Amino acid sequence: MKIYKKIVLAGGNGYLGTVLANYYKDKANEVIILARKQAKTVDNIRTVVWDGKAENGWTVHLSGADMLINLCGKNVNCRYTEKNKSEIVTSRVLPTELLGHAIHKMSNPPKLWINVTSATIYRHAEDHPQDEETGEIGYGFSIDVCKIWEEVFLKSETPHTRKIALRMGIVLGRSDSVFPRLLNLVRMGLGGKQGTGEQYIAWVHEQDVARSTQWLLDHPEIEGVVNCTAPDAIKNTDMMHTIRKTYGMPFGLPAPEWLLDIGAVVIGTEPELILKSRWVKPKRLLDSGFVFQYEKAEYAVHDILSIKG
Repeated sequence: MKIYKKIVLAGGNGYLGTVLANYYKDKANEVIILARKQAKTVDNIRTVVWDGKAENGWTVHLSGADMLINLCGKNVNCRYTEKNKSEIVTSRVLPTELLGHAIHKMSNPPKLWINVTSATIYRHAEDHPQDEETGEIGYGFSIDVCKIWEEVFLKSETPHTRKIALRMGIVLGRSDSVFPRLLNLVRMGLGGKQGTGEQYIAWVHEQDVARSTQWLLDHPEIEGVVNCTAPDAIKNTDMMHTIRKTYGMPFGLPAPEWLLDIGAVVIGTEPELILKSRWVKPKRLLDSGFVFQYEKAEYAVHDILSIKG
């Protein structure tokens, strides 16, 4: 098995960063997490403090890295107030600009820089999947965030560092993100379709996220925009049915759009996160030969529910 020298995860102290750190700890000599708060060193996973705003001692840890993955960004699962919108943008743009400036000046920069962006950049699509070549960009605040974010990333001058904007779908895993919340709805008998249920979910299993980053690291011919979603997008009504069936819940009350509008206000989120149809195809990963371990939602759900905890 190939052992990498160093993997750096900027903003890697959250859910996805933890998944990636655990994936790479046996595949790299060193895993560095850039985070705002210090944490204990566990195995070969070490935290280095940074604020995502200024260059200081943390920059030395980028030197000689095989791969840098930038995961920075305020959670979009909130109400789009002006304050939250400003924080959503700046929490993505500033660290991306900062990393670009630091890498530009380095004599031994990371070989690959992956900026995790979002598959929500594509338009609401119920007619056909959106891929990297022919996909149509949507409109609205969340899409504007993605456009600004990717523009800052792709225009940064890093002549010795390959760059990939990884447009991530909704990551499915047991410990955090969307799946535990959907499972809780199912447990309470509220796991029916949401809205019309016809909207597609661009999802991806957490292990396929990790595996895809390694694939991209090992394939230096790939750069630019890459979609990271399972090849088999699924409608909301079918996803909820799959979770109910796998969990063993015989029924699930639906949530019409008007109820979602009220519920979104109560729990402090936006209905768009549930109602937008994200039908995204990972064309570049598939064309390069990447094989998804969890190609279908039923495989992912069975795997996640088989994990104790």
